[in-house]
Amino acid sequence: MKKKKFRFQWGAFLMFLLYGGLFFALFLRITYIQITGQVEGEELKARAAALYQKEAVITAERGKILDRNGNVIAEDTLSYRLIAVVNPVATTNPNNPQHVVNPKKTAEILANYIDMDESTIYKILTKRRPNGGYYYQVEFGSAGRGISHEIKTKIEKEKLPGIKFVSDTKRYYPNGIFASHLIGFTQREKQEDGTFIPVGKMGLELIYNEQLTGENGKIEYESDAFHYLLPNRDKMVQPAKNGDNIYLTIDKTIQNFLEDAMTNVDREYNPDSMVGLVVDAKTGEILALSQRPTFDPETRIGLENNWLNYVTQEVIEPGSTMKTFTLAAAIETGNWHPNATYQSGSYRVLDRTIRDHNIHGWGRITYLEGFQRSSNTAMANLLELMGNDTFIDYLEAFGFGKKTGIDLPGEVTGTILTRYPINYVTTSFGQGSTVTPIQLVQAMTAITNDGVMMQPYVIDKIVDSSTGKVIENHQPKEKGKPISASTAKQVRAILASTVTSEVGTARNYKIDGYEVAGKTGTAQIPNPNGRGYLYGKNNYLYSFLGFAPVDDPQLIVYVAVKRPKLKGTEIGSEPVEKVFKPVMENSLKYLNINPEDAKPVEKITIGNYIGKKAANLKQELESQGLKTIIIGEGGEIIDQYPKEGVSMVKDSIVFLKTDGVVTLPSFENWSLRNLLIYKAMSGINIEIVGEGYVESQSVSENTIITDSSPIVVKLKTPEELFLISGEESEELPQD
Repeated sequence: MKKKKFRFQWGAFLMFLLYGGLFFALFLRITYIQITGQVEGEELKARAAALYQKEAVITAERGKILDRNGNVIAEDTLSYRLIAVVNPVATTNPNNPQHVVNPKKTAEILANYIDMDESTIYKILTKRRPNGGYYYQVEFGSAGRGISHEIKTKIEKEKLPGIKFVSDTKRYYPNGIFASHLIGFTQREKQEDGTFIPVGKMGLELIYNEQLTGENGKIEYESDAFHYLLPNRDKMVQPAKNGDNIYLTIDKTIQNFLEDAMTNVDREYNPDSMVGLVVDAKTGEILALSQRPTFDPETRIGLENNWLNYVTQEVIEPGSTMKTFTLAAAIETGNWHPNATYQSGSYRVLDRTIRDHNIHGWGRITYLEGFQRSSNTAMANLLELMGNDTFIDYLEAFGFGKKTGIDLPGEVTGTILTRYPINYVTTSFGQGSTVTPIQLVQAMTAITNDGVMMQPYVIDKIVDSSTGKVIENHQPKEKGKPISASTAKQVRAILASTVTSEVGTARNYKIDGYEVAGKTGTAQIPNPNGRGYLYGKNNYLYSFLGFAPVDDPQLIVYVAVKRPKLKGTEIGSEPVEKVFKPVMENSLKYLNINPEDAKPVEKITIGNYIGKKAANLKQELESQGLKTIIIGEGGEIIDQYPKEGVSMVKDSIVFLKTDGVVTLPSFENWSLRNLLIYKAMSGINIEIVGEGYVESQSVSENTIITDSSPIVVKLKTPEELFLISGEESEELPQD
């Protein structure tokens, strides 16, 4: 057999060199990567972590602002963000479109529900990318955020293809214009982690923004390339720390009395401004404060007029309310002789003449009558008796000319003028020198509290929302004792006589069944366009600083109305008394401070019911006139509200908690307070919409609650004012 001749295959050899070289290069590259762990200077571990390790932010809930009884004034609440899917690719079934198919009709309908005009909505819905392609979805800015459950439901009923909602949170102020310059407001701002949170911009929301904000948490986990969670891998969860809750000394019911009265007077008289204050006469706790103009913290409508809190940040010439403290100084120094007489009408100070509001005077009258008639010349004569320096010393002891130290920023001091002799005289009856409303109220606490002056305060306590631990606890604080108890008692009696005397300037401030005391004020207003003062009955600051009951003062109320538009026959005290009288009377009744001729309210004292059988106790309590709500399946009681020792009137509700699943009751006509108690004790996810009393609920009664889906309960404020039950106040249980 013939032997074959070997031929060298150059093509195969070249292919071997090429692929062998590539393989060798790849081998070297892999070896290098394994040794160094880097690709183009980037750590592979870091790159893999970025691809597969994910992090999700757990947003902290902003702390609540609550009144002294646990009623919510400001809180985060469930809301919705409106989005529109505009890309046709979202629709896989033409019979069930998932994108906006009719932008014109959609814009027309949405304009009825959000604060954006139809043409702008249409432009957003039809907006295209620069290359002409579709966006997948679009949003509507601030107009499409903070959508309430009620509006969301109405839009959903329109059945608009492509219109979707995303759960969101917003800051909710359920009471509208409610101490707005005290509470303030928030705005949503983007954070470094990409989340949007409410940030305080004014009032307590700003002052305590750090405490209210809390700290976001996070979840770290590993996922695959399609973002699915990898099994059998650990997750790291860092819980969010919700913001602290701030409890105020404000009483929501008394605040509503004040807001309603001021709104009515504001509508009727259209004054330049108003201010109102209700303070506990024993402790200095502020129970209510408001002003006009004011604003709605949800919309900020009205805020453009003034950002200042009139109670602490604006000075006024107080007018004759200052005579209260001139009188107190005269009594304390032994210079008050009520039956001595003086010539009323005018008083000469060097080249200046001081006159009474009745420029001809009332002849020669007693100092007591002079005070009752609010005579300026009576004060001038008392000042002459006690001396200028002594008088100023007492004003300083009463806290005028310096900050009260209230727990609010930006407090101003006012100025006590002492440059010229005339300054001392005009200050004695409340002109020239300036004060703040909060200074007047602080000084009055010395009159109502047997000479002991109390510092006003508005923060009751700050509580850790997670643990319930009290972080700060504010207590009543004495600010000095400018006068003796006997002097304070005499001043109270004389102030009462301005209401009861036939010549008293405060005769119109009488309240049936209660003995009221106080001092009227009619202060001239400096001319904003030049020197001197404004003139005419519509150009005064009318005010009243009063308290009740006289024998044992409980409440101090101060009201000031600047430049009201009075009718021809009306006098300046009328708009002031239309605020003072209903606020004082309703507040005294609400606090169960009974008129002398009223019968005492029968009360039932709550015992310790833990461990007892719910069914048996229900019969026992209802036989005493109390209503009971059992939370759970019945059986042994594990919690109760109210706690042991609280006194309640008939028809009040007692909540008894037992183990087992919860069956939903009918909430019809329940108050917000009782609804919050039930929510806290049951742990049910209840979304509360509105204010007042329950009108409807999304889940019917007798439904057994088995999941955490939210139950929407809608409240409505009745047109008529509901009577208060009079039950003792107690802190609400917390969520």
